[in-house]
Amino acid sequence: MKLTDSGESRIRGYLYIFERSLRSFLSTEVAADAVREVESHIRDAVVEAGDVPDERAALERILNRLGPPMRVAQAYSLELVMDEAAATGRFTSVLRSLFHAATTGVIAFLAAFGLFVGYAMATAFIIIAIMKPIFPNNVGFWMTPNGILRSSGVNFPSVRDGLVFHTSYWIIPGALLIGLALLLLTHFLARRWIAWFRNRRKWRLESQ
Repeated sequence: MKLTDSGESRIRGYLYIFERSLRSFLSTEVAADAVREVESHIRDAVVEAGDVPDERAALERILNRLGPPMRVAQAYSLELVMDEAAATGRFTSVLRSLFHAATTGVIAFLAAFGLFVGYAMATAFIIIAIMKPIFPNNVGFWMTPNGILRSSGVNFPSVRDGLVFHTSYWIIPGALLIGLALLLLTHFLARRWIAWFRNRRKWRLESQ
């Protein structure tokens, strides 16, 4: 099928939206590679369609099979960041994967949210350890007179009615140990979940 100017314009419009959507998730270079790949796929499908009486209808069938450009961009970027996270295990790649996966469904959102909470708690403990030497009198534990823990962390001010503020430099190694252990555990669980999510997603796509 030889495309007219109208057909070429329709493909350019589809690829424009696809590229703009990709750039929300990926770098310019990676997005450009993806656009070239999708364009090649579209043009191969156009050639395979042969001569047809209605160019517009044939082209729309090809683009409909491919899917809406924003949805294709989301799926493409998700696959790339998941592959990168599985291959490298870098924190930034894993966090990007969790962010993208959270937009695909309720279950994925809840799983990603739980892992984000784990990362946040680990970061909070590490920040407490860092802030203890800077604010030695404001990092500690609020406890009742009979020894019940009410709150902990960085407290401004360090005086509250009816509570006793306990502070000690042993908080630094303790908070660091807890923070690093929680960080490693959360990262391990995140990588395992990403591997499971990738396999499940590929199985669903192959079964369609």
